[in-house]
Amino acid sequence: MENEVDNDAALMLKVQEGDFAAFELLVDKYKQPVTNIVARIIRDTTEAEDLAQNVFLQVYKAAGRYKVTAKFSTWLFTIARNLSLNELRRRSRHPATSLDASVSGDSDDSPGRQIEDRQVTSAADDALRSELVEKIDEVLGELPVNQRTAIILVKEKGLSYDDIAGILGCSVSAVKSLIHRGRETIKARIKPYLVSGTWDSAVK
Repeated sequence: MENEVDNDAALMLKVQEGDFAAFELLVDKYKQPVTNIVARIIRDTTEAEDLAQNVFLQVYKAAGRYKVTAKFSTWLFTIARNLSLNELRRRSRHPATSLDASVSGDSDDSPGRQIEDRQVTSAADDALRSELVEKIDEVLGELPVNQRTAIILVKEKGLSYDDIAGILGCSVSAVKSLIHRGRETIKARIKPYLVSGTWDSAVK
């Protein structure tokens, strides 16, 4: 398994040899996942695309030093995380220039026509689910950055604990602890909201 070169790593080795078409294939495949991860870490959809472009610029610049020591995606998401942390540090030094935009789910775009009661109920349920996702997103965005990043990587990208440990530069047990603590915080914050239906009571 250690000697097995995944397809993305094979493409990166071609980039190393000057194959720009191989680089474009990697960008096409990973541009949206990288943008999504960056947006969730820095909590700013406006700047995420520019920062994602910088991630790929760094990937291209580092091509000559690239070695297949892990999955390509692990290496790529590590670069994305590091640049995101750099951006957060920059913003902490210059808070006036920060733009804090939370990432929300897609809005429900229902047609304006009469529908059956069953469909009305379904639409209401969808709205409640959408609101709950938004509230969870809000709490997730307030977690310490390593907890937030670990949960994003395991929940949305389906990465293994080993992969996440490689990206965060910590042990697998530390990753499990980060995810557990983050999830417990989210549950504790969301539970009052589920009981009362009022977000004010959930954030106190």
